[in-house]
Amino acid sequence: MLKHEHSWPDGHWDWPIHVSHKHGLRCGDMMYVGGQVDLDSRGNVQHPNDLTAQTAAVMASIGKVLAGFGAGLQHVVKLTAFYQNDGSGDEMAFLADVGRHLPKGARPVITAVPVPALAYPGMIVEIAAFAMRGRDGKDLPRKSVDVPGVAKLPAPFAHGLRCGEMIFTSGLSAIEANGVIKHPGDLLAQSRFVMEQLGEVLGTFGANHDDSVKLNIYYTGGGKFEDWQGAARVRAGYFTEPGPAATGIPVPRHANGDLCTKIELIAMLGEDGKRLPRQHIWPKEHWDWPIHLPYKHGIKCGNMIFIGGQVALTSKGEVIKPGQMVEQTKIAMEYIRRVLDGFSAKFDDVVNVLTFYEGGASADTLHDNLKVRSDCYTEPGPTSTGIPFPFLAYQSMVIEIEIIAMME
Repeated sequence: MLKHEHSWPDGHWDWPIHVSHKHGLRCGDMMYVGGQVDLDSRGNVQHPNDLTAQTAAVMASIGKVLAGFGAGLQHVVKLTAFYQNDGSGDEMAFLADVGRHLPKGARPVITAVPVPALAYPGMIVEIAAFAMRGRDGKDLPRKSVDVPGVAKLPAPFAHGLRCGEMIFTSGLSAIEANGVIKHPGDLLAQSRFVMEQLGEVLGTFGANHDDSVKLNIYYTGGGKFEDWQGAARVRAGYFTEPGPAATGIPVPRHANGDLCTKIELIAMLGEDGKRLPRQHIWPKEHWDWPIHLPYKHGIKCGNMIFIGGQVALTSKGEVIKPGQMVEQTKIAMEYIRRVLDGFSAKFDDVVNVLTFYEGGASADTLHDNLKVRSDCYTEPGPTSTGIPFPFLAYQSMVIEIEIIAMME
């Protein structure tokens, strides 16, 4: 097991129930900050429904967690921001507000995901972060890029960032550089357009789609197979099998109602420009999609393990224990254990968890699955982010969990 360091600043916010998760975890050059929110040390929401005030508090919290590792906001490489927006909010203004809290010279990538609600009433923004800094305390060389033809993001965010072997992209939508939305309301055409854009971003680093290790998709849909299967086939065409680990989450709507999808990638490429060897895992009789896709449940590249969203499905794509949150959480965690076992890894090698579950602004719904997940880890555990959505990709499927682990 690689050495894990944990960060929990004095007086930092806490969940209303005890869990094994910690706010920050460092392993090698990677630092993970779980979803930060504006709560107090007893789990009470601060600045209810005030997006500007909560964003300031959240960004300050990320900085405090990173300070526990001798790092700061200048070392952030990727932000994932979930924020409440019913379509009346200006996403570009939100991104600019997040960006103003970053120090001069910082140019991370960012993915903003609008949600109807977050886990606790009055809490309307949650931001998770990845950061990188050398174990010797020296800053690592990094390169951030903007690609002509891709809609510019508010300062200081970049379309792509490379640090060492890691390549991160921002979440991109079907918007041209002039701000015009391509193929309004057409999920398939927009998916193709965004995958082409992501290919251009990867190309600036000498990489391509097949260097991807993790794919995340946020698409408009109503929680039915018919909503996503066509676009899934479009995206699949950009990968040579075996492909990356993947997670696809339906959102009721994006910030602009004409947009149907937002996609982000993590890729890995040798610093000499050569493709890195990788290992894929698909446990025997593991769950599968109803259509063939090139993605694998787990991928190991270097010391990084990425496991795509694990769900309570059968090998034929049928939902197990429909609508039962606790039981489906147990099944998803067992599937994660099986994939980890394929790499000779364990739950204690997990460094970061991202969970999507069916629900709204209800602490009880979060705590039902959070306790089950938390109990799988030896304390101090990994970082964690948990986001409710009105529905997931299949009717009666109520939770999806993805993880990152690190090992020798």
